[in-house]
Amino acid sequence: MAVSLQKGGNVSLSKEAPGLSSVTVGLGWDVRKTDGAAFDLDASAFAVGQDDKVLSDAHFVFYNNTKSPDGAVIYGGDNRTGEGEGDDETISIDFGKLPADVKKVVIAVTIHEGQQRGQNFGSVSNAFARVVNDADKMELARFDLSEDSSMNAAMVFVELYRRDGDIKVKAIGEGWESGLAGLASSMGVNIG
Repeated sequence: MAVSLQKGGNVSLSKEAPGLSSVTVGLGWDVRKTDGAAFDLDASAFAVGQDDKVLSDAHFVFYNNTKSPDGAVIYGGDNRTGEGEGDDETISIDFGKLPADVKKVVIAVTIHEGQQRGQNFGSVSNAFARVVNDADKMELARFDLSEDSSMNAAMVFVELYRRDGDIKVKAIGEGWESGLAGLASSMGVNIG
């Protein structure tokens, strides 16, 4: 039975699944209302160091950079519509390959060109992040975003990190009006 997280809550995934080495974060959502314009949500991950900034621009993993340099963080592919049941997009993390200088992996979802199109998470429902053990495909933790984030074009869903030998996940639920560019910039990505 997966642990249901509330905003700000965390859980040791290692205690839920002893010997855990790699997970897949499944992200899902439905578009609640739209003006008819296409709504394209995208998952992304930031492998950040002690300064809460990406180790390098290549440690920002998304549809145009599908794998971190060490192969530890992998983007699972772009779902442009969010149609269908289950996970819309995935990010995989192999903690055995993750460098020791990575403090945490921040998982976010952004609305592609959300600011330009006037689209935001106020039109998104049933958004969730779930962490699945790659070894047995069991769901270990789930965070359902319930807050109205009507002004935000980007949302940090969860963070995964190591502490005292444990792999943990924390539910964040923090929004960014400035969309992907603002979020990536705040994570230290060089936006050109």
